[in-house]
Amino acid sequence: MKKLFNCRGRLVDLSTPIVMGILNVTPDSFFDGGSYTDEKSMLSHVQKMFEEAATIIDIGAQSTRPKSTLISADEEWKRLKSVLKSLRKEFPETIFSVDTFYSAVAEQAINEGADFINDVSGGSMDEKMFETIARLQVPYVLMHMQGTPQTMQQNPQYGNVVKEVMDYFVERVQRLTSLGVNDIILDVGFGFGKTQEHNYQLLNHLDLFKMFDKPMLVGVSRKSMVSKALGIKTEGSLNGTTVLNTIALNKGAAILRVHDVREAVEAIRLTKMTDENNLYFRKY
Repeated sequence: MKKLFNCRGRLVDLSTPIVMGILNVTPDSFFDGGSYTDEKSMLSHVQKMFEEAATIIDIGAQSTRPKSTLISADEEWKRLKSVLKSLRKEFPETIFSVDTFYSAVAEQAINEGADFINDVSGGSMDEKMFETIARLQVPYVLMHMQGTPQTMQQNPQYGNVVKEVMDYFVERVQRLTSLGVNDIILDVGFGFGKTQEHNYQLLNHLDLFKMFDKPMLVGVSRKSMVSKALGIKTEGSLNGTTVLNTIALNKGAAILRVHDVREAVEAIRLTKMTDENNLYFRKY
């Protein structure tokens, strides 16, 4: 797997997995919507994630939970602009990604100091996204989603979910590469147009996606594939999230996108201790 990616001249090392902390500046995201609506709470949360060893902070200004209400690019940017400016001023060395499927928002965000783009639609909701990323020459998280956030959980269907997601990546990675995009990160899109069975089939076969030689981002944090499987509320899903993150790490995940940074960092450290190439493991 590619061990480095370039964030506007800064190289991010993925020889050991890293954590992407989530900052949702929305009123309606599925877990923490409405929690960070003023500058003080946002800065405090980012400071906490930074102290807990997050490498990247992912900022989202549009909810993509099932049946969420779509807002315009203008409204999304209105939510993002001042937040991004404040965060860049307060944390000048931190790497920020912006979670958007609008090419116009992506361009404005990069111009305002963001480092790369995380697109849940994989370019399917804005035909200009790929060419925008190629022109900006920034890293791009290519995620798989069936449908849109408004429709994706209305009876998702696959013949073979693993094969279909792989075919999707083959086609889109080729398109991005042909446009000159060098740093592509893959996300199979747990919970985005998938049933519980689809999610666990993808997790079980996650190691097959190493064939692309691209870093894999995994986002299972607090999702229904944890809470529904265990019959618990989202608030009690941290332990289950850590279990699935650990499985994902053992299958090749390079980036964990999470609400709870400390626990994910600990999962990485402990998983690393059992790596057969780890000096500690070899010593004992």
